[in-house]
Amino acid sequence: MKSATSLLFLVLFSTLQAQNNLPQDYFQNPLDIPIVLAGTFGELRSNHFHSGLDIKTQQREGLEVRASAAGYVSRINIQHYGYGKALYIQHSNGYTTVYGHLQKLAPKIKEYLRKQQYAKESYEIELFPEAGELAVEQGELIAYSGNTGGSGGPHLHFEIRDGSQRPMNAQMFGLEVPDSRKPLIQGIFAYPLGDDAHVNNSQERQKLNLIPLNDGTYTVNQVEACGEIGFGISTVDQLDGAYNHNGVYRIEATLNGDLVFEIDFDKFSFAETRHLNQLIDYEYYANNRNRVQRLYRTPNNPLSIYGNLSSEGKLNVKDSLDYQYTIRVTDFKGNEKLVRIPIKGQISDQIQKKEKLETEYFASNAKGLSAKGEKIDVYIPGGSLYDDAYLDISFSEEAVKVHKDEIPLHKNFTIGFDVSNYSEEEKNKLFIARISDNGRPSYSTTYKKGNRFTTGTRTFGKYTLARDTTAPRVSPVNFYDGQWISGNETLKVKISDDLSGIDAFRATVNGKFILMEYEYKNNSLTHYFSDNVLTETENDLKVIVTDNVGNTTTYTSKFFRK
Repeated sequence: MKSATSLLFLVLFSTLQAQNNLPQDYFQNPLDIPIVLAGTFGELRSNHFHSGLDIKTQQREGLEVRASAAGYVSRINIQHYGYGKALYIQHSNGYTTVYGHLQKLAPKIKEYLRKQQYAKESYEIELFPEAGELAVEQGELIAYSGNTGGSGGPHLHFEIRDGSQRPMNAQMFGLEVPDSRKPLIQGIFAYPLGDDAHVNNSQERQKLNLIPLNDGTYTVNQVEACGEIGFGISTVDQLDGAYNHNGVYRIEATLNGDLVFEIDFDKFSFAETRHLNQLIDYEYYANNRNRVQRLYRTPNNPLSIYGNLSSEGKLNVKDSLDYQYTIRVTDFKGNEKLVRIPIKGQISDQIQKKEKLETEYFASNAKGLSAKGEKIDVYIPGGSLYDDAYLDISFSEEAVKVHKDEIPLHKNFTIGFDVSNYSEEEKNKLFIARISDNGRPSYSTTYKKGNRFTTGTRTFGKYTLARDTTAPRVSPVNFYDGQWISGNETLKVKISDDLSGIDAFRATVNGKFILMEYEYKNNSLTHYFSDNVLTETENDLKVIVTDNVGNTTTYTSKFFRK
């Protein structure tokens, strides 16, 4: 039997040993300000683990971003969503650093990018410069921090990846992130797992009452259980200088002093990141927007972030025996919180049975499912679901309900609609939409082939045919028709679409393509006059915007500039 003290020593020793095998003074802070984090490595996000450190930029954009180590720019990826404007730097020791949500790139990198964007006449672009084209020294200015892509506020997304492009916890490389605060425990849950298992006279998930103790640890009221059970925890970390609820670094659990569960966020691969939905209690998250990490491994779960597991972290509680289950939550600096759970093995003859859904639609992990209504069909391929499940599926004339978004999907399933009763003109304006809980339709990528429309999606819910007959809107922001704008640094217009959403846009001046950067968060298109592609005094602007069903708006205006 290991004592709690010896277990902690072994964990800290193994952590330090792993870190000592990594270069500790090779990478530097990519910003000229102390690191304060808005997001930690491995943090639980929607359908993925966070793959880097989100470094706060003092609620500002435009801070100088510097190469964390010498190397060369190996990739430039510019996209509307995701990382927005992102740079990748390859280093001689085999690691890659990534810098995301950038406002703009340093001059020599921007010049390389702009040349390619104008050649392809596209804002979104992915480039892979040769090793000698864009070399950088450690500390060299490479970009300015921003808020582009899927960023929720100004910050720098920073990653370190290994030679296989697996993201690693950048704190393991010696980057100093002040943290003197202990993790927060928000909730503890118990799960009866076996067919005959029960917890506190129930086969349903049980939220346990957390009791704080004077020594800073927690306990709960004694749990009465029998059979195979597991536990879950809702926990976050808070670092110095920030109020953000961040992810923790390690969670361990012991049963009577023996290690039965271990998970740490040192490294993972992008191929496994969606399996986060197997780590959390997805149903609870869908209904409560709170991610509970299960302290046991479910079947078909390939996550590499697990360490030592005894019986997959599941407990076999026997009648008349007592157990002490202890959860230790640790941040990267070693600050920890403990929860001690006393368990009494006790068979109950008054058990609240778990409600079980049984329908005519049974989807297995191996085989999936096919279902068909009069003009709508559903196909869920094998491997889409993590676990076998009965599904609630119902068809109407123009809509189908495929369960609720309480079961996670790993692969797309397909919904098909027969649209043979619509005219060609009507079909042009139709699309497949997912209906939100408040009844609003949102565009689901729709593939049209003759009389059959299909969409692929990884979200259960209600889907229907919707019509969009309204073209996008385009309006000027920092100029008006016929204006002299010699003092402007930019030319900006606002674009929006109420239903199917923006699909494409193109801008020209005097018939010549100009690059406009799209920021979906504020619906803006921006051209920078520093591109130096406009040479005329009198300029005719044309902006063409198309939505996802082909409705098009053409905006024209004249401006003057010297």
